[in-house]
Amino acid sequence: MSAVNDTKFQRAVILLTGIPGQEKFHVWISIPFCLIYIISILGNSVILFIIKIDPKLHEPMYIFLSMLAITDIGISVSTLPTVLSIFWFNSREISFNACFAQLFFIHWFTLIESSVLLSMAFDRFVAICNPLRYDSILTAPRIAKMALVSLLRGVALIFPLPILLKQYQYCHANVLSHSYCLNQEVMKMACSDIRAHSIYSFFGTLASLGLDILLILLSYVMILKAVLSITSHAERLKALNTCVSHICVVLLFYMLSISLSVIHRFVKNLSPLVQTVMGNVYLLVPPLMNPIVYSVKTKAIRVRIIRVFIK
Repeated sequence: MSAVNDTKFQRAVILLTGIPGQEKFHVWISIPFCLIYIISILGNSVILFIIKIDPKLHEPMYIFLSMLAITDIGISVSTLPTVLSIFWFNSREISFNACFAQLFFIHWFTLIESSVLLSMAFDRFVAICNPLRYDSILTAPRIAKMALVSLLRGVALIFPLPILLKQYQYCHANVLSHSYCLNQEVMKMACSDIRAHSIYSFFGTLASLGLDILLILLSYVMILKAVLSITSHAERLKALNTCVSHICVVLLFYMLSISLSVIHRFVKNLSPLVQTVMGNVYLLVPPLMNPIVYSVKTKAIRVRIIRVFIK
């Protein structure tokens, strides 16, 4: 009898969570979620379209912006199926293999977005601190290599996670607190020893998001130093204004990433509703806000959008 009790078992499915305690309003709650997805995907698609059709925008700054838009579309598409299936059909079940695939793409696109934000910081650094060599430093082949490194780094760091998770036995509660799968939550369901997995995840985050944050901060310290050396007040403002959009996007992305990581690792008694809302904000708001920020704050994008849609 004790042998039966000690036997670890493998659950067949994982249960996702919509908005705790608000299940009867899920159909109505789905309306703002649908609007967010539509605006996110259409907004980023418009950015891509504008950059593609205008040869004047085929510059490093806008190429990096198009990479950011593609990444945001990827993040939205990764979460859309499970989020809407919960709110529309109350379909909370997801198989382990589908969950592992989803968490791979979510974390992969998140790391790519961090890499793109770092590349955009480097672009602003070169443009302000070494403008005469801008075109010779940020050449098309070099930008392509930066994009390839971003993709490969994401795969190298994230691909081991679903492989490790697949080896575990799962016997703890199989209900996640979000409408999608995250590595931080899935690994807590395992009844196997997950210390190696947890350590790898922690240092992988430090080596990717942590390193990117430090390099972006370093870039802006050097940018600020170069801007302060400019004698003309108008030129200082002009230089800083080219960084405003990127700074807004960086703050939004990393503040939400750090907040959710802290919640999962250190906060034990947080309300399920707050945790669920934070998780949805973390993955839904950046893809929504990024095209809006760049459309409003970047004159070249704003003017061309107006020319295309209002003529």
